[in-house]
Amino acid sequence: MMKLISRILAVAGKYQRNIRLAFLFSFLKSMFAKAPIGLGFIALTAFYNNTMTTDLCIIIGAGMLLSIVLQALSQNIADRLQSASGYWIFSDMRMDLGAHLRKMPMGYFTEGNIGKISSVLSTDMVFIEENCMSVIADMMSHIFSEIIMIIFMFFINIYLGIVTTIIVVVIILIAKGMERDALKDSSIRQNQSETLTDAVLDFVEGIGIIKTYNLLGDKSKELSDNFKETCRVSIQFEENHTPWQRILNIIYGMGAVIILSLSLYLYSQDMMEVPYLIGVLLFVFDLLGPIKALYSQSTRLTVMNSCMDRIEEVFQEQQLSDNGKDILPETYDGAEVQFDDVSFAYDEKVVLHNISFNLDKNNMLALVGPSGGGKSTIASLLTRFWDVNKGKIQIRGKDIRDIKLSQLMDQISVVFQRVYLFQDTIYNNISMGRPDASEEEVMEAAKKARCYDFIMSLPEGFQTIIGEGGATLSGGEKQRISIARCILKDAPIIILDEATASVDADNESYIQEAISELCVGKTLIVIAHRLNTIRNADKILVIAGGEIAQSGTHDELVKEDGIYKEFVSVRENTQGWNRNLKNQSA
Repeated sequence: MMKLISRILAVAGKYQRNIRLAFLFSFLKSMFAKAPIGLGFIALTAFYNNTMTTDLCIIIGAGMLLSIVLQALSQNIADRLQSASGYWIFSDMRMDLGAHLRKMPMGYFTEGNIGKISSVLSTDMVFIEENCMSVIADMMSHIFSEIIMIIFMFFINIYLGIVTTIIVVVIILIAKGMERDALKDSSIRQNQSETLTDAVLDFVEGIGIIKTYNLLGDKSKELSDNFKETCRVSIQFEENHTPWQRILNIIYGMGAVIILSLSLYLYSQDMMEVPYLIGVLLFVFDLLGPIKALYSQSTRLTVMNSCMDRIEEVFQEQQLSDNGKDILPETYDGAEVQFDDVSFAYDEKVVLHNISFNLDKNNMLALVGPSGGGKSTIASLLTRFWDVNKGKIQIRGKDIRDIKLSQLMDQISVVFQRVYLFQDTIYNNISMGRPDASEEEVMEAAKKARCYDFIMSLPEGFQTIIGEGGATLSGGEKQRISIARCILKDAPIIILDEATASVDADNESYIQEAISELCVGKTLIVIAHRLNTIRNADKILVIAGGEIAQSGTHDELVKEDGIYKEFVSVRENTQGWNRNLKNQSA
C-alpha cells in the first residue's frame, strides 16, 4: 500500500510539499483523536486510586474538548492540502498529456487509441483526483493511529503489545493477498472501461451510417453488450473482493476477542491491575479500528494503481524527436522540397519504397494514382506526422528531422479533404492560422477564401459559434473556412489533399477560387483525382504500390501508355457522361 501511495508522490512534482504537510496534519489528527483514550485511562486510574479531584476533572474535560477541536482543525487543514493538491496535480498532468500527444506520430491516433486517450482523461484521472487524493492522507492517518494503539498496548502490558503486533502482522499478510487480486481485477475493470468508451465513440461517430443502413439493432446490441460486460466486470470485481473482506472482518473480531481474553487471563494471574483491565475493556474494539478503516479503502488504491499504469502507459509512448537545431534559410538556390530515397512502413506494412523527387520553389507537384498507393503518406511524411524509416526529406537543403517541429509547421499549410473545425466562433477558427493577426487581416483572409459573404449572412456573423467538427456548416462552407485559415497563416508550402473531392458543384467553383488565392506565390503539393486540378502542374508523379510508376508533365504522360493515360481517359469519359446527364436534366 505504501508503494501505491508513493506513486502519487512521484507524480506530485511541486505539490509534494503540500501532500507531505497533509501527512503531518493527518498524524496530528490521529494523535488528537486518540488523546481522549489516554485521558480516559488517566481518569479511570484516578477514580480507582481515589485520587480524582475537581481540578483534575476540569483538566481532563478541557483536554478532551481541546483534542476534539484540534482534531477537527487538523482534519480540515489536511483535507485542504491533499484535495486541492490533487486537482492541481491532475490539472498539470492533463496539460502535460496534451503536450505529449501533440508530439506523438499520427499513427498512434489511427491505431485504435482514441478510446484509450478518452478513457485516461475522463475516467482514470478523474477517479484518482476525486476518489483517491481525498483519502491518501487519511490512509496515512490510519497507519499512524494503529501504531499509536500498538504503543498504547505495550504501555499497558508487554504481552498485550506483542499479541496485538502479531495480529496486525497477520492482517497485513492477508491484506497483501487481497491487494494482489484486487490489482489484477482493477486492471480488467479499467480496460473494460476503455473498451466501453471505444464502443460509445464508434456508435456516436457512425450514427449516420448506422441509421442509413438500418443497423441500429446490430450496433445498439453491440453497445448494449459492452454496457452489460462493464456491469458484469464491475460486479465480478466486488464478488472477488468480498471474500477477502469477510476473512479480514473475522480476524478483526477474533483479534479483539483474543486480546480481551488475554487481558482477563493476565488480570487473573495478578499481572494486570484493574484500571488497565478496564482500559482494555473500554478500548479493545477500537484497537483494530484504524487498520480496518485502512483496508476498507484499499480497493480505491488498487484501482488507482491500475489507473496510474494506464496513464503512464500513454506517457511512455514514443514521441517524435524534436531536438532539431538547424534554422531554415530564407533563400535557397536548390529545391524547396526534396525526397531522397524515402521508404516508410506502418508497423510491418511497407507503403513507400525508395521515393525520390525534387520540387522547386513556387512550382506545383501533383500526386495521382490508385487509392492506397501512398499519395497521402508522402504528404504526411513531409509534415512529420510520421518519421521516415529510410532516406530523408529536406526543405531548402535541411533534413526536416533536424528542424524544430514548430518551425517546420510554420512552413506548411494543409487543406485536408475532411475538414475539422472546433466548437468555437468562426473568427477564432480562422484566426487559429495566425493568432496574432488583426481583425482586418482575418476579414481579408475570409474574403479571399470566398467565405466572407456567407459568414456575414449568419445571425452573429464572425462571432457565430459552430458545432464541434463544423457540424452546423455544409462541407463547402467548412472547406472555405479552413482555406481562410491557411491564407491567414501564409505558409510558403501548401499541401492540398483532395481538397475538392467531397464538395458539390456549386461550392466547388468558390473553393477553386479560394484555392487560387491561397496558392499565389506558393510551392504546391496537390493530391487530386480531377483533371482540371492537376493538368497545369509543373510535375506529376503517378504513385502506385508505394512507388513512383510514372513522372512528367500532363502533356508528356498522356503520350505514354500507363496508369496516367488510363486515368485521363476514365476522367474525360466521366466528365462527358456527367455533362450529358446535366444537359438531360436541364
